[in-house]
Amino acid sequence: MSIQAVIAQAQEYLRAQNISGWLLYDYRNMNPIFWDTVGNIANVTRPCWLWIAADAPPRLLVSYVDQGRFTHLGIDTTLFVSRQDMTARLGDMLASADRIAMEYSPQGALPRVSRIDAGTLELVRSFGVEVVSSADLLQHATQRWNGEQLQSHLAAADALGDIVLQAFRRIGDTIDESPTEFDIAEFIRQRFIEEGMVVTDGPVVAANAHAADPHFEPTEENSSVIRRGDWILIDLWTRQPHEDAMFADITWTAYVGDSPTSRHRQVFDAVIGGRDAAVEMLEQAHRKGKTLEGWQLDAAAREYITQAGFGDYFNHRLGHSLGREVHSNAVNLDGWETHDTRQLIPGIAVTIEPGIYLPGEFGVRSEIDLFMGDSGPRITTQVQRDVVLIDC
Repeated sequence: MSIQAVIAQAQEYLRAQNISGWLLYDYRNMNPIFWDTVGNIANVTRPCWLWIAADAPPRLLVSYVDQGRFTHLGIDTTLFVSRQDMTARLGDMLASADRIAMEYSPQGALPRVSRIDAGTLELVRSFGVEVVSSADLLQHATQRWNGEQLQSHLAAADALGDIVLQAFRRIGDTIDESPTEFDIAEFIRQRFIEEGMVVTDGPVVAANAHAADPHFEPTEENSSVIRRGDWILIDLWTRQPHEDAMFADITWTAYVGDSPTSRHRQVFDAVIGGRDAAVEMLEQAHRKGKTLEGWQLDAAAREYITQAGFGDYFNHRLGHSLGREVHSNAVNLDGWETHDTRQLIPGIAVTIEPGIYLPGEFGVRSEIDLFMGDSGPRITTQVQRDVVLIDC
């Protein structure tokens, strides 16, 4: 998305919420939201400010040392030469403002948004302005997908759906060769390359007790050999390689053989039920014309899993924002690690991924992706309905 589009969408939101402007600040990459907004600019070594006023052209305030690095943005730029000069010019820039948004979250409640240090917050408040959180603003201005971005996500989602099933087949085909969790992770990474997708961190390939670690990452040293009778969890994510491509992210589970235990099925069914309870809540809200907040979906899934007897073993949020990063800057489905009151607005995407983790035994997670379209929520990935049985 171009910076001009971000500015236009930000100003739309600012006017609607009676906020004077959005003040983005960065020093040495402490605020990635600044760079998500302006784009990647190398070797900026001094503090920099972007002021997006609700009813006036945007302005940049950057160091004399970094002059020229921002000229391609076409934004009016003021240079400062000292700390005193920067402070004076910042005060002038905010002279007509009363309420401004920054990457601030009261009491650090939303860590993804909480990017401004206390001293900088004190400085800005010294100009007599009220500082409010930019959490909803940045979601509106920077995290809503356009049609091309959605299509890039759908391509990644299709690839993941195929590759996870190929990985399970790979286990079955090589079971007599004692494949390890690391071997299957390597297979997945190679398939990403063959499909023209990016390889980032991961994937998670976890057998038995390793599946009770939500972010287990197999290495050659820590991997277990996969055998008949094992429970397998695979979590994988990727996107196309171009700059504006959106991630997809899924998790599936399988059993090596034809008869998982009743315990496996009981936990699997509880996870699937929690996932579907959240989806149904969102679909019902859309039919009634209601907009939900992230924590509400978390609560729906958590209530279902608790009633199934496994609430003590669901120890992470229900889901996260998806975008250019696999964990992006829009609303998270979270009433557990945080209390995310941001709304699920059209144009954003999230994962829905409840999990139950029994220490020393196994874990189950079922992860799907969901895009909020103008016509309602849309599941964009394949949906696992039953345990995959790995024929061997």
